[in-house]
Amino acid sequence: MTSDKTGLVIHADSGLGILHRLTGVIAQNQGDIASVAILEDEVEGSRIYFEVHVEEPVQLIQDLEGLDIVRTVERVQVLEKIYGKRIIIMGGGAQVGQVAIGAVSEADRHNIRGEHISVDTIPLVGEQALAEAVRAVSRLPRAKALVLAGALMGGDIEAAVREVRAKGMLVISLNMAGSVPDAADLVVTDPVQAGVMAVMAIADTARFNIGRLHRREF
Repeated sequence: MTSDKTGLVIHADSGLGILHRLTGVIAQNQGDIASVAILEDEVEGSRIYFEVHVEEPVQLIQDLEGLDIVRTVERVQVLEKIYGKRIIIMGGGAQVGQVAIGAVSEADRHNIRGEHISVDTIPLVGEQALAEAVRAVSRLPRAKALVLAGALMGGDIEAAVREVRAKGMLVISLNMAGSVPDAADLVVTDPVQAGVMAVMAIADTARFNIGRLHRREF
């Protein structure tokens, strides 16, 4: 389907079958659901966010409002237009902070030129916690690049890195001890530069292609 995505926030009743009835109306309008998130699910009611490819969004909204379970339907800008591509930075707090400095500064330069890139950080320690977080990145909407910032990472974290790379995620690692640098797409010693290069790698407004680099360690 070639139509642009339409964002909808639906305030509805809560309970069994609510999502089924909403998606049924979307299907009747030939809508292709690109994303769905339950924002609230309380006894008083629920709020559900949809991103839908649909040719006639006005008709879809009218049909949704016609359901007895629906209270309001709000048409909103899709998150991709607002927050755009996401870079996820995780690892030790000090290193994460330095990577974020580079990423935020570089993202600002590209966003001024019309790009939409956001930066998320999470300080984490421990092999299991980091491995689970790495695997979860592939489930995050709009996540395009992961930067691992720490002093020592290996074991199951390395396995997780290889898994998310196989799913198309770009992974940049600081030059650290452990086996994670061997599994990453790119290894960067300076954390600020790692943040800058992560943004450059995913920005449409940058002339930087990791695939064209003659070396992967900097």
